[in-house]
Amino acid sequence: MRRRAALHVCCAPDATVPWPALREEGYDVAGFFYGSNIHPMREWLARAEAARKLAGALSVECEAGPYEPDAWFDLTRGYESAPEGGGRCARCFRAQLMAAAEFAAKRGAGFLCTTLTISPHKNPAVINEIGESCAASLGLVWINRVWRKGGGYKLSVARSRKMNLYRQNYCGCLYSTRRAEEPAAHASY
Repeated sequence: MRRRAALHVCCAPDATVPWPALREEGYDVAGFFYGSNIHPMREWLARAEAARKLAGALSVECEAGPYEPDAWFDLTRGYESAPEGGGRCARCFRAQLMAAAEFAAKRGAGFLCTTLTISPHKNPAVINEIGESCAASLGLVWINRVWRKGGGYKLSVARSRKMNLYRQNYCGCLYSTRRAEEPAAHASY
């Protein structure tokens, strides 16, 4: 019997490596796209559609969580000027991973993981620590992974291009658009 897991999907390109890998490890994986941090709404819609496209290509299920940007702005109030990777991001990760943990518990999944650790722009130790806390709070087991290891990030770029998935050039939040507008910004998160 396969172990049931939920995969928090921040965006389709980042899920191209974790989703198949977890399935190969014997997990029955349902995706949960969540990102009330994503701004503006047209960006959220583009990312949600790409997540659905990937799920269809992999013949797996993916549910989109609610889009509640006002709640996210309330959560990060006072952190507007924080640097990327700082306190605002930790609050955002917690909100995303708690929503994914609730999704997993509701579906009867015993395991939870995220795609967030594939990004070279995010701190995987912080993400895994927050994820473990969120999972444990609902009796779930956190699948601790750093997906960017071993060329994971480059593989995700290649896979998403091959599948013609929408790729963004910023994390998603309004404040990260500042970084995307910089001349040396990376082509994709």
